[in-house]
Amino acid sequence: MRFIVITGGVVSGLGKGITASSVALILKSMGHVVTAIKIDPYLNIDAGTMSPFEHGECYVLEDGGEVDLDLGNYERFLNINFTKDHNITTGKIYQRVIQKERDGAYLGKTVQIIPHITNEIQEWIHRVAHIPIEGRIPEFCIIEMGGTVGDMETGPFIEAIRQMSMNDDAYEFCFVHVSLLIENGGELKTKPTQQSTATLRTLGITPNLLILRSPTEPPHDLIHKLSIQCHIPIRNIIINTNVPSIYYVPHVFLKQGIDVKLYDRFGLQCPESRPFCYDSYYGLLAHFDAAVNTSDAESGAIRISIAGKYVNMPDTYLSIIRAIDHASIRLGVRTTIQWIDSDSAEISIDRTTTDAVIIPGGFGSRGIEGKIEVARQCREKGIPVLGICLGMQVMVVELFRANGFPDAASTEWMPTTSVPVIDSIPGQDGKMGGTMRLGNYTTTIRPDTCTAYCYNSAHTTERHRHRYEFNHAYCKQMEEYGMVVSGFNEEDSLVEIVEISNHPFYIGCQFHPEYSSKNERPHPLFVGLLRSVIMKDIVQ
Repeated sequence: MRFIVITGGVVSGLGKGITASSVALILKSMGHVVTAIKIDPYLNIDAGTMSPFEHGECYVLEDGGEVDLDLGNYERFLNINFTKDHNITTGKIYQRVIQKERDGAYLGKTVQIIPHITNEIQEWIHRVAHIPIEGRIPEFCIIEMGGTVGDMETGPFIEAIRQMSMNDDAYEFCFVHVSLLIENGGELKTKPTQQSTATLRTLGITPNLLILRSPTEPPHDLIHKLSIQCHIPIRNIIINTNVPSIYYVPHVFLKQGIDVKLYDRFGLQCPESRPFCYDSYYGLLAHFDAAVNTSDAESGAIRISIAGKYVNMPDTYLSIIRAIDHASIRLGVRTTIQWIDSDSAEISIDRTTTDAVIIPGGFGSRGIEGKIEVARQCREKGIPVLGICLGMQVMVVELFRANGFPDAASTEWMPTTSVPVIDSIPGQDGKMGGTMRLGNYTTTIRPDTCTAYCYNSAHTTERHRHRYEFNHAYCKQMEEYGMVVSGFNEEDSLVEIVEISNHPFYIGCQFHPEYSSKNERPHPLFVGLLRSVIMKDIVQ
């Protein structure tokens, strides 16, 4: 097993997740089996109870794990699926250690950070790194360390990995440090990077590779200075300047020979044919270039509006944004994203400013009336719309309100409603963490529907994250109003997809299709939404 550990310095949000995903993709393209682990040093057990304002999107895995959004980057780039154990948190580690202590597993010893916490971290990494990927044991494990070097919370994890790199000959390690060059008055400043690498060395780890985020290409003398001060050879410093899209980052790394540097570090013989031919991904880039460079003045870019209450926090809707990318690349069209604040008192949507709308999921009562208004205008004006989770629920609520039931609502935001078209899933006990309907469930698709046209299949398996669902008591009434159930979970008798047929595209789904969309395998509903704009009516 070979480990590549990615740390970050200076500031958070440097793109460690994209770095980890890009390195993993390059190794996979060279024929290796690659896995990935994200370490989040917060005390939460998982990301399920965290506010988007705190941590951005909560990404859901097929096993129901509520994890950090970087797991989404890994899955999309590598076109594989991970488990909840591939995301390690301080909360998970302490929970296991405390349970072992309660069970007497430590035989009366004083339980301490070293060795008990650090040992638990090492055991977790070792176990998860060997989980088969597509039936094969991984050869490389990419470990992304959350936070910034020097944070108090990361200390036990850094120490555990240091011990692993020193004490077990079966493991081989490459440490990659991602840092930032700060521009001030037209000059690039290196001092913060010097300090972050120095901090890492004081913790017992000397980076083997340094990846520099920089607004511009740094001069050679600056790189030489960093090489001396950071104790890293110039040949092992990679410059990662801004690129048109995250999809170009693997290309940037390959141009600077990161594959050769990694092979050298692990003492491997680099193949004569370097992986500039990871064909499927470069095919993706070719499609992306075509979409970005489309200059048809008549068609222009497809304008997608996202109606949510976290419009100042785009990371909340990161998977939706990526799913739009995937669909636009597949269809060879450009897209631009606009934001509709569902908290706004005045919402106006029309075909002159918006081509299609997405109403995303969410929780609570804030912004609900705005989302209902968005659904109404899209329905009445024939604007293509995709409702996701809560988005589907407000589409149903709006339909009932339009048909003479102004009190129609969900018991989530109106517990006393007399028309509870959306109600809680049976068995909810009021606890928050991990109690929702989570992970993969199968949907049977109704034939001769817009949904069936999108999927071209009788079944789909999708990821869920919700506490409330459509109330079956209103099913017949809903169909009388022109909205049909086009997807149904037979095992739990739950409505999964609804649609209005005499509309260019009016589909709501209870699951989260954005979590299943991959760089090379866009989700059918997002492709369908964009295709409805191109074709004007998807079922023509």
